[in-house]
Amino acid sequence: MTGRRTQANNGKAGTAQVHPAPASVAGQPAAGQRVGYVRVSSADQNPARQLDGIQLHRVFKDFCTGSTTDRPGLAAVLAYLREGDCLVVHSMDRLARNLDDLRRIVRELTGRGVSVEFVKEGQTFTADGASPMANLMLSLLGAFAEFERALIRERQREGIAIARQDPTKYRGRAPALSPERAAELRSKDAAQGGKGRAALAREFGISRQTLYHYIGSDS
Repeated sequence: MTGRRTQANNGKAGTAQVHPAPASVAGQPAAGQRVGYVRVSSADQNPARQLDGIQLHRVFKDFCTGSTTDRPGLAAVLAYLREGDCLVVHSMDRLARNLDDLRRIVRELTGRGVSVEFVKEGQTFTADGASPMANLMLSLLGAFAEFERALIRERQREGIAIARQDPTKYRGRAPALSPERAAELRSKDAAQGGKGRAALAREFGISRQTLYHYIGSDS
């Protein structure tokens, strides 16, 4: 597509990643592109499984938990999309942090003439379909996804509580960095005089809060 914008990809875990797909996708209208967005909670998870087998022009990725607001891949894909495009996401909980966030993003995109397709739910929302019934369906499915996440978190808490009763089984969450990597992180931070910490966190594939934990700073 003439004049189509591009995005850089630095290829580091914990940052947004953009993966170009073939220039043409079978059955795709000439007016727009099918653009994927994938979010996984950690860099060691396989993001390819979420949209496996779906032909897309580009795929934007985030490596972060669903609750975080720092999602450069999402920001990049929202800026990339144009009228006539279709955003393809595995499920509603991969796109939004909660129901209000989901409705806001879908309303913003459809208002710009971008359709939003959720593979797991089998639903596509478009500007033409912005009817009361479509809005109701979005709210119901989004509420169910939010409830499902809450149930998963509750089961995790219950499982941890049970496991803690047997110290030989419960070891807690694995550290984000090995002792060697943590020492390397502190060394680099000291060499930089505490500057560029956001970039340093991206380099090590951790959040800024985790970085502050390792360097012992709240600033």
